[in-house]
Amino acid sequence: MNSSDFLGFLSCRSSVREYEETPLADDEINYIMSCASTAPSAGNLEAWDVVVVTDEEVRLALAEAAFGQLHVGEAPALFVVCANYVRSMSQYGERGILYAVEDATIACTYMMLAAHARGLHSCWTGAFDEDEVREVLGLPPHIRPLAILAAGQGHPQARLAERMDTGEHVHRDVW
Repeated sequence: MNSSDFLGFLSCRSSVREYEETPLADDEINYIMSCASTAPSAGNLEAWDVVVVTDEEVRLALAEAAFGQLHVGEAPALFVVCANYVRSMSQYGERGILYAVEDATIACTYMMLAAHARGLHSCWTGAFDEDEVREVLGLPPHIRPLAILAAGQGHPQARLAERMDTGEHVHRDVW
């Protein structure tokens, strides 16, 4: 893939909030997780964990925890991406909290792009009641849920969302 192909691949990805009921095959889930495991991480500690949710009752409970966002309950698979503070803090102390958050978000990005590469659709969801998600999934205290990535065969909107011009984000040498 050349750089132009890569930019095209990235540009045609969008967040999708309507899904078919078709479950993800194990090989699709495994592919997404294999891609996540290639993500860079601080000290190569991979301070992240994922709860893969395909059970309908658990998906619906997570949709409630996500303030009633329907796509969370309707997607055939959810990847709840979590920061694992202990794994990172063991080497970096207090700074490891930030590194765990960074590691988890990079892994989630790789997962989202892996789904796109397989012709699947996804939606990164960050709006949820963290304590409710903890309770639904039985997460230990040192694990923090950061994102719920919904994935499956979706129905993308006819038109991609407009993006800001790159120049709006870039500052050279100083602000």
